[in-house]
Amino acid sequence: MIKENLGIRKSDIINRRMFIIGAAKIIIFTGIVARLFSLQINENKKYLTLSDKNRIREWKLPPTRGNIVDYFGNIIAGNLKVYQLHIIPEQVENFNYLLVRLKTLLNLSEKKIQKIINLKNKLKPWDSIIVSENLSWSQFLKVNNYLYDLVGVKPVMTISRNYPFNEMYTHVLGYVSQPNEEEILENKIVKERFVPGMKIGKLGLEKTLENQLIGTNAIQRYEVNAYGKRINQLEYQKGLQGSKIRLTVDTEVQKLSAQLLSNKAGSISVMDIYTGDILAMYSSPSYDPNLFLFGISQDDWQLIRNNPLKPLINKTLSGLYSPGSTIKPIVALSALENNIINPNFKVKCTGKTELYGQTFHCWKEKGHGFVSLKNAMKQSCDTYFYEIARLLGVDRLNVTAKKFGLGEKVLGEYFDTEKRGLFPNTNWKKNNLGRGWVLGETLITGIGQGYTQTTPLQLCLMTAQIANGGYKIKPKIIVNNDPLNLEDAKNSMELQSLQKPNTRLFNDSRNIKIIQEAMFSSTNEQFGTSYRSRIDDPKYQFAGKTGTSQVKRISKRERELDLKLEQIPYKDRDHALYIAYGPYKNPRYALSIIVEHGGSGSKAAAPMAKELFKLIIDRDELRDKQSNFENINI
Repeated sequence: MIKENLGIRKSDIINRRMFIIGAAKIIIFTGIVARLFSLQINENKKYLTLSDKNRIREWKLPPTRGNIVDYFGNIIAGNLKVYQLHIIPEQVENFNYLLVRLKTLLNLSEKKIQKIINLKNKLKPWDSIIVSENLSWSQFLKVNNYLYDLVGVKPVMTISRNYPFNEMYTHVLGYVSQPNEEEILENKIVKERFVPGMKIGKLGLEKTLENQLIGTNAIQRYEVNAYGKRINQLEYQKGLQGSKIRLTVDTEVQKLSAQLLSNKAGSISVMDIYTGDILAMYSSPSYDPNLFLFGISQDDWQLIRNNPLKPLINKTLSGLYSPGSTIKPIVALSALENNIINPNFKVKCTGKTELYGQTFHCWKEKGHGFVSLKNAMKQSCDTYFYEIARLLGVDRLNVTAKKFGLGEKVLGEYFDTEKRGLFPNTNWKKNNLGRGWVLGETLITGIGQGYTQTTPLQLCLMTAQIANGGYKIKPKIIVNNDPLNLEDAKNSMELQSLQKPNTRLFNDSRNIKIIQEAMFSSTNEQFGTSYRSRIDDPKYQFAGKTGTSQVKRISKRERELDLKLEQIPYKDRDHALYIAYGPYKNPRYALSIIVEHGGSGSKAAAPMAKELFKLIIDRDELRDKQSNFENINI
């Protein structure tokens, strides 16, 4: 009886255990099935994406930069097809033999060969080695002709920046080159779009307008194996080219400026006196920006860097010069505005002025006799301007000069290398030099010497605002043609059609007229300092003022010797300056010219203005047609 009970109990225990085990199996199996269902159905997209990420790789290509064009649509910074040569090491049967063949075909140096070997050792076998970024067409053809013997070599055609006018626009556009680490990190857009081989703006408008010009990356999607090797291209997504930027500059005027300053150091600026459009802004000498695209050679770099005429300096914006006699229109205007003189005020010029034991010379040794404002401007009499500067005082002169743009940046928002210059006053000297102002400094400030430092573009702006009747303008070098802002564009066109800005820089408009007439006499009346450069035809007739800026103090002995320009060492020769506007009867354009160490403004700079005005005024109708065409389209 007891044995039977024990048997029943054992059977019950076994049955319970079997049930528990069976139930556990069912639960585990159900869990596995549920998980499999979740993975395969509910989370299918997630794991498919992860799988694709392991299987598919994206490669970004360098973005294509936007074109920069002149006022008439001519491309001055564009893009050009370039031919490159790549090697894919894993496809090469005999690497040493290949290098020998390439060395012979392309005349590669030992240094270049060693660089290729070093790259091969660093990269994965299936990564490309760029042998050359810029093959000539003949080299590209040669490589293609011998491809049967160059296993693993891949000729590639791509896009690169190109400056079709070479050195003509360098100081306006700047150039592009490969960015360094700091440049990548400091610009968010460059950082996002950077890929090896991409180039960014290093100077000028290329640098300032980087975010508009840069474009977006083209994207290649490849299927890769477990080692990351490309197996098959799946997709190609074309990138967007950067924005097109249109400048106010006229290539023909820029070209003539370059020709006139050939083999000279200096600057030419041309500006519309109403709209502020800059037609030309040339700094000489210049250099070819195309040299920097694929890494400039040491020889080329040393030639540029060691050139005594300093081509790396943008003289239009960064060159600081004493304005010499080109400041005299502002000195005279300030004296008139402050009721210090009237047009009939006369001074007797004997060739020198004595003040507290110091002698201040006029450029004409025997003097000009009695001169009024008009004759003093016409003959550029220093004695007259010594006297009115003395009566006026440097502080009041400073106020007028600042109004007309001296001592302030003109295009600082576009060029970070532009310099402010200096027009001094009594407080400036005390704060910066710790000494009080003396009267003799007022006299030399009145003829554009002393502490005064201006840029050629400031002088151009000053002249433009005298020419337009004394109204403030804002110079610009970029045309406002943003299609997303048509209303602003229309308003801008309406303002331009009025042909007169609103902010007055004068107290009495008659004073501006007096200065305009005096500048006219300086160019178009006998004994005027630029009379030889006049144009009699009213269509081209212009008014101007010469300037000669000393670069060193003239000793008594040098004054007595009265050396000719050729007898003076180049570095000791005066700078030659000229400012002008025209046509006189219906003014539209102003210009400034400086020729470093050119001697006198009347001989070296004024004749250039004669050539420039003929071209500028002839092209005025074309410029107006272009503007009217845009008005109709808007």
